[in-house]
Amino acid sequence: MKEISSLMAYRPGVRVVDATLRDGGLVNDFYFTDEFVKALYLANLRAGVDYMEFGYKASREMFDVNKFGKWKFCRDEDIRAIVGENATDLKLAVMADVGRCDKTDIINRADSPVDLIRVATYLNTIPGAVDMIEDAVKKGYEVSCNIMAISNTQEGDLKAALDILGRSPVDVFYIVDSYGAMYPEQIARLADIYLEAAAKYDKKVGIHAHNNQQLAFANTIEAVGDGVDWLDATYASMGRGAGNCAMELLLGFLRNPKYNVYPAIQFVDKYMNKLKADGVRWGYDLQYLMTGLLNQHPRAAIQFTKEGRADYAEFYREIVALD
Repeated sequence: MKEISSLMAYRPGVRVVDATLRDGGLVNDFYFTDEFVKALYLANLRAGVDYMEFGYKASREMFDVNKFGKWKFCRDEDIRAIVGENATDLKLAVMADVGRCDKTDIINRADSPVDLIRVATYLNTIPGAVDMIEDAVKKGYEVSCNIMAISNTQEGDLKAALDILGRSPVDVFYIVDSYGAMYPEQIARLADIYLEAAAKYDKKVGIHAHNNQQLAFANTIEAVGDGVDWLDATYASMGRGAGNCAMELLLGFLRNPKYNVYPAIQFVDKYMNKLKADGVRWGYDLQYLMTGLLNQHPRAAIQFTKEGRADYAEFYREIVALD
C-alpha cells in the first residue's frame, strides 16, 4: 500500500492558484470592475496566495471584444493598470486555450507583467498544446498545462498524453475535473498516474476541481494528501456552473504559516457576497449535480439556469435521454 503524506502536515512545496477572474469570468462574461480586480489582487497578496490568474489570452479575431469584459483578453496594459510592476511575491498568470489564442498576443516575458502561461487542452489537441508550451517557454514564461475533461478519457490515452507532455518543457500538468463528476478515490488513482509521469520527467502536478457534486474541496485535499502540489481555488467558489474549490476553505485547511484565511474572508464578505446580491449566479444546485452524476458537460445546466427554469425532474429526464 502506498504511503501518503498527512493531510495535516506542513507542505512547503504547495502552491495556491487563484482562478477567480478566469473561471469566475465564465459566469459574468468577464465584466469585473477595476475596483473588484484591484481588491482581489490585494486580498491575494495579504492571504499569501502564490499565483493570481487574470483571465484568458483569447483571440480578438475569434471573439467579439464588445461582448466580453477585458479579462477575456488580458492585455498586458490592462494587467499593469491593476498591479503596476507587481514588485511582490505574488506571481501572475493567464490561460491560453489551444485553438482560441493567438500566440502573437503572448509577448516576451521580459516585456510582460505575466509570469505563468496556463495552456488548456483536450486530449485530441495535445500536439497544439505542445506547440504553445514550447512557444511560451521560449519567450521566458513558466508554463502549466490543463488537460480538460479527463473524466471522459481512457487511462491508456491519458498516459500517452502525459508522456508527450512530459517530454515537453512544461513545468506543471493538471488534473482537471471539468464536469465535477469525479470522487476522491478516482482522484487518488489519477494522482498516482500523474505523479508517476511527473517523477519520470521532473514535473509538478496540479488539480483544478469543479463542485457539481460538492466535492471540489474534498477532491482537492485528497490530491494534496496524495502528493499534488499546485492547487486551484476561487473566492466563494465562483466559477463556471457549480464553481470550484473555495479559496477560503482551502486556505483555512492548509497548515502553512504563509497563508492567512482572514483576508479571503474579508474579500468574500465585501465583494463576492455583493456579486451574488447583484444577481450573478453560480454554485452548487440540482441541475449541476445532475450533469456531474452523468459525467456530462454542464452546458445544458447552464442554459437551464439562464432560462430561470425550476422543473428539475423534467430536466433530468431530458439529459438522461442525451446521455
